Amino acid sequence: MESWQLRFDTLEALRLSSKGQLSYCRHWQEDEGNDHLSPLEVDQEVSPAVLSSKVAKVEGCIRMYEEIHRLKAKERLRQRQEEQEQMVRAAYAQASEQLKRFDELRELKRHQEFQELQEVMEKSSKEAQGQQEKLKEEHRHRAKILNLKLREAEQQRQRQEELERLRKEEGQERLRRLYSIQEELLQLNQQIDPNYRHKDLPRIDLSAYSNRGNQICGLVSGLIRTTSERGFPTQADVASTERALQEMRGLISSMQQEITAALEEKRRKDEEEERQKQKELEKKEQMKSQTPAPAQQLGGKQQKEGLQVKTEESIMQWYQQLQDAAEQCVASFSEIGNCKSNTEVKKIKTNLQKAATIPVSQISSISGSKLREVFDKINNLLSGKAVQTEGQAVSVAQHPQGLEFVYYKLAEKFVKHGEGEVSFHRDSAFPIAVVLSGIWELHPRVGDIFLAHLHKKCPYAVPFYPARKEGTSMEEYQRVLGYEVHDSKVEEQDHFLKRMSGMIRLYAAIIQLRWPYGNKQGAHPHGLSYGWRWLAQMLNLEPLADVTAMLLLDFLEVCGSALVKQYGIQFWKTMFFIQKSYIPRIEAVTSAGQMGCLSRLKSFVQKMDPSGVKVLETAEDIQERRQQVLDRYHRFKELSSLRRQKLEDSYRFQFFQRDADELEKWIQEKLQIASDENYKDPSNLQASPPAIFGFLCY
Repeated sequence: MESWQLRFDTLEALRLSSKGQLSYCRHWQEDEGNDHLSPLEVDQEVSPAVLSSKVAKVEGCIRMYEEIHRLKAKERLRQRQEEQEQMVRAAYAQASEQLKRFDELRELKRHQEFQELQEVMEKSSKEAQGQQEKLKEEHRHRAKILNLKLREAEQQRQRQEELERLRKEEGQERLRRLYSIQEELLQLNQQIDPNYRHKDLPRIDLSAYSNRGNQICGLVSGLIRTTSERGFPTQADVASTERALQEMRGLISSMQQEITAALEEKRRKDEEEERQKQKELEKKEQMKSQTPAPAQQLGGKQQKEGLQVKTEESIMQWYQQLQDAAEQCVASFSEIGNCKSNTEVKKIKTNLQKAATIPVSQISSISGSKLREVFDKINNLLSGKAVQTEGQAVSVAQHPQGLEFVYYKLAEKFVKHGEGEVSFHRDSAFPIAVVLSGIWELHPRVGDIFLAHLHKKCPYAVPFYPARKEGTSMEEYQRVLGYEVHDSKVEEQDHFLKRMSGMIRLYAAIIQLRWPYGNKQGAHPHGLSYGWRWLAQMLNLEPLADVTAMLLLDFLEVCGSALVKQYGIQFWKTMFFIQKSYIPRIEAVTSAGQMGCLSRLKSFVQKMDPSGVKVLETAEDIQERRQQVLDRYHRFKELSSLRRQKLEDSYRFQFFQRDADELEKWIQEKLQIASDENYKDPSNLQASPPAIFGFLCY
């Protein structure tokens, strides 16, 4: 009780004291100048009453209590702060643990989703693989079936090819038989045609034989044409042509018997006609001997009393020797020439002919660097070495008569090539002549046979004008003159002149050119001396309309320059004779419609007038000519430099165009790849998982 009473007393005293009336001032702790003042002193300033000792004691207790309470509060505050800090640390730790658990949960979900996606993709891949295996199995099954069908089809095709081959071989054999029968019929028919010279025999008419022969030939030709259109001939067609052949042979036999019976009666008339013709010929010779000759030079010297009608005997002997050499060559390979029954020899003949003629066919005005290759092929073949022709090795040593056969066919091909190629492309005469000249030097026999073929095709290259022999038909005489006759039709004059022009140009090129890679120490095997002899002999013959002018023009255009260098003033004298004496003779036999070649010859001779040639006699003339040559050389160098620049520009442009084409091709390929949308196809997922896994892991 005392304690409780004491407390109530203390509280009452406190309430009644000035301390109980104190108000809090915020400046107690902040005002440094009043730190020595107590609350009581402050209150005393407010209320200056003097407290009693008991109050002071109580007040001191209160102060002590407050101080103790303040210290306890401070301690509790510190403890509270520590507790709060601990709570914050605990909350931070808990939040960190919760964040880790959340991250682990998220990682677990991500791995679960990835595992599910992987399982789905593996399942899809397995399904795709199963589908692919199924498709492969179906494909193998179908492929097996197709292979069986293809094998059956291939066997069927082989059987059909074998049957077709046999049918073709039989058909070709029948066709060859038809051609041989047709050839024999035509030869027999040609035996009928020349016998038209017997149409004036007494009491005999041979036109019926000729008409029937032409009918038989026409029937066989029509039959062959029909069978060629529908395929191959049948056995019935062959039997029909054989019956026609027998009929033609019987026709020939009957005609010959009828002609033989009438020849005795006609012989007397022929002898009388021969005597009459001989008298007329003697009269013509007498008239020619009385005709005055033209002047050969401006000085008024007289020529011989007339030009020749026939070629000199020495030239004709040379011509005959060449023809005999060609005939001997033909006789020397008779086994190869007649090898229809021997298949092996026939194959050798075909290969040798191709090896000899194909290189010559490759020569043209634009052959260029191929001439050396062509020459080497021909030379190797003639030297006995093996050459490649259509993938086969060919040599003249394969047959004892192979070399003579190649000689003949090679020379014949050179003439034909000059006849055809040079007549249309005149510049091609020079490359052909260069190769032939080189072959001629190494293999002279080729040159002799070439001349024989050339003279037979073009007798004006000898030169000589063949006369029509007694009993020779007009068609045969046209062939001797060089015309081509097919089915009793003579070729046109323009085509004839072109062929003759081509062969004369080739001959004129040969006599002046030599093979540039050969040995030039020896003489030309057929040089300019033969050309000079040809020109002299040509001017000694009576001119022919349209032919002589053309021959002279082509010959002088090709080798006139070479003849000037070789013969000098003699050539100019010849040109003067042509201009003043020979051209008027040509004009005398040339009609108004045949003046084309003659006009060109006149123009050419006038351009080559020797009066326009300046002779360099003084030092001033030589210096002037030298300066002209130097000026032309400088102009040529400038043009060459300009040409070179253009070629280099073109070369660079070609490279640029090539690079541009390659770049464009590359861009097109990349665009095609970029525009491909096969990734949308689920069947292509099999190749995609590695890329997807890498993307997800990233």
